[in-house]
Amino acid sequence: MKKIYLICCLAVFFGIAGGISFFLIRDANAVIPANVSLINQNGETYNFGKDKTKLKLIEFIYTQCPDICPTTTQKMVDLKKDLVKSGVFGKDIEFITITIDPYRDTPEILQVYMKGFGINNDNHWMFLTGEKKNIKRDQSYINRVTDALQFQYKDPGNGQFVHSTFIYLVDQNNKFTAKFPMGKGFNKQDVYDKIIEKIR
Repeated sequence: MKKIYLICCLAVFFGIAGGISFFLIRDANAVIPANVSLINQNGETYNFGKDKTKLKLIEFIYTQCPDICPTTTQKMVDLKKDLVKSGVFGKDIEFITITIDPYRDTPEILQVYMKGFGINNDNHWMFLTGEKKNIKRDQSYINRVTDALQFQYKDPGNGQFVHSTFIYLVDQNNKFTAKFPMGKGFNKQDVYDKIIEKIR
C-alpha cells in the first residue's frame, strides 16, 4: 500500500514539475514577430522589427477599463520618472502600450488617455492601435503580439474585456525577458531592478 502511495505521489510531483517546466520554456522562447506593424497615437507606423537598440516594457490596455489598466498605467508613469532620473528612459528602454480594443481606441482616444496621465506625446512611450481602414488586419497583428506573449483577452460582448494581468519586458530583439503583475500587484522597484539588470 505504501509503495502505491509513493508511486502516486511521485507521479503527481513529476506531472506538476513537467507542467511548470513547459510554461517556463514556453515563456523563455516567446518572441514578438518582427514584421508586425501598428500605428501609434499620432497615426504613424510603428514596426516591432525596426529598432533593435532598446528594451521594451509592454502593457496591454483598453481605455474603457475601469480599474486594472489605469492603475497599471499610473504605476508605469511613476516608474518612468525613476528611469528618467537614471538616464536610461528613451535611450535604453521604451514603453509600449497596446490597446486590445482598436475598434474603439483610435489614435485620438489614445491621446486623450495619455493626457489624463500627464504622459508626454513623444517617441519614448508609444500607444499602439489599428488603422481604421485596415482594422481587421491590424486586430490580427495585435493578436500576434498577445499570442507571442501569452496574453489572453476576450470581449464578452459588453465592451468590458476580460484579460490577463501581466505586463512584459522584452529585449532588443523582441524576445521575452520577464513578466510582472498589473494593477495593485505591480511592484515598481522589482520592475526597475530587472530593467537596470538587463541594461547592464
